[in-house]
Amino acid sequence: MPRNLLPVLALLLGTLFLFFGNGLHGLLLPVRGTHEGYSNEMLGLLGTSWASGFVLGCFLAPALIRRIGHARAFSVFTALIAIVALITGVIVDDIVWVALRAATGFCIAGTSMIIESWLNERATNESRGTIFSFYIAITLIGVVGGQMTLALGDATTQTLFLACGIFYCLAILPTTLSNAATPQPLKAVKLDLPALYRTSPIACFGILLIGIANGAYGTLGAVFGARAGLSQSSVALMMSLTIFAGALAQFPAGRLSDRVDRRLVLAGLSGVAALAGLLVVVTHPFEALHLIPLIIFYGAAANALYPIAVAHANDFAAPEDFVKVSGGLLLLFGIGTIIGPTIGGPIMTLYGPHYLFAVTASAHLAIALYAIFRSRMRAPVPVADRESYATMPMGTTPVSTPEASALDPRATAEDISPEGQPEAAPAEQEGERP
Repeated sequence: MPRNLLPVLALLLGTLFLFFGNGLHGLLLPVRGTHEGYSNEMLGLLGTSWASGFVLGCFLAPALIRRIGHARAFSVFTALIAIVALITGVIVDDIVWVALRAATGFCIAGTSMIIESWLNERATNESRGTIFSFYIAITLIGVVGGQMTLALGDATTQTLFLACGIFYCLAILPTTLSNAATPQPLKAVKLDLPALYRTSPIACFGILLIGIANGAYGTLGAVFGARAGLSQSSVALMMSLTIFAGALAQFPAGRLSDRVDRRLVLAGLSGVAALAGLLVVVTHPFEALHLIPLIIFYGAAANALYPIAVAHANDFAAPEDFVKVSGGLLLLFGIGTIIGPTIGGPIMTLYGPHYLFAVTASAHLAIALYAIFRSRMRAPVPVADRESYATMPMGTTPVSTPEASALDPRATAEDISPEGQPEAAPAEQEGERP
């Protein structure tokens, strides 16, 4: 690996520990909350609060990052996340947890923006695709590894909460010990949602609904598993397989969407996700042996939708608007993840835990129907003129910010400076080190 990429290894190592903590803590809270007898509504608010904090952080965190610099801000955000994780293990109270999840979401947005801008600063046109792929892999390994850690401990004790704190503290060390210069201050991305809708109605509508479905499942999937009688290890396996199946499905689904109308691919995948969800509702599988296959099909279809919708939007957008389009769609996804858990909790209380998948199936069915409708309203972009598909670090909840758009290999020279490295800001060019 080229010498100028060595500092990225330290950052990616810190990212791995950060997402290990995210994966474990995000799954631990609903499992422990279910054991404590918290209502579905309160457990749903954990996801709503996290997503609200994340969306708010995408707007407000850059000001703090510009004020104190990337390295200090990363340490501050990560330390706050660690403190929150430890407090949730000490103060077991649903209202306190909901408030603290908003703080976690805010800080995760800040750390993600720092990581993504930092990686973009170190990337060249030649290495951008490799670094972007590594980032996707790291987020996947981190979240899945953290979730599987749940099976190694007892959620009813403080041990796993302590493990979360350890992972977050470890995330600070690699970048703190690195001697690479910090990147330039974050740039604000102006979003225009009405213009984005005119560019691609199905991408806007679809990604909002994808956020609703993924947010509901990402927050309440563990609650469903626990209430359906699955063991703690089976719940961890179920949630991890959802993400892993989605990651494996992205490449073949994306390549198919490069060859046929992406809206038909969206309709087909949404139909598969809706069918898998409806089968869970109708058959009520109470054993992992019967539930896991349906979850694999659900995860493969549901988690492959987001990058295809982004690629479709970019087919109709000007190349220089890539970052603006991706940022707007991410905002819509974040709004959806706020709505999903808020709806899912009461539905589960009224009709039973399996009806969580009635919420996801309704969203996916709406995507399928609207995608078919839109395919009859406008001709697809010719294959030769389409934007190339690329996998994206998107799972059940937002894990990237608008900063990731500049890191994407599809970003153009109008989005980033020549050779992929923006000019360093005078205040940070030679001073602070990570």
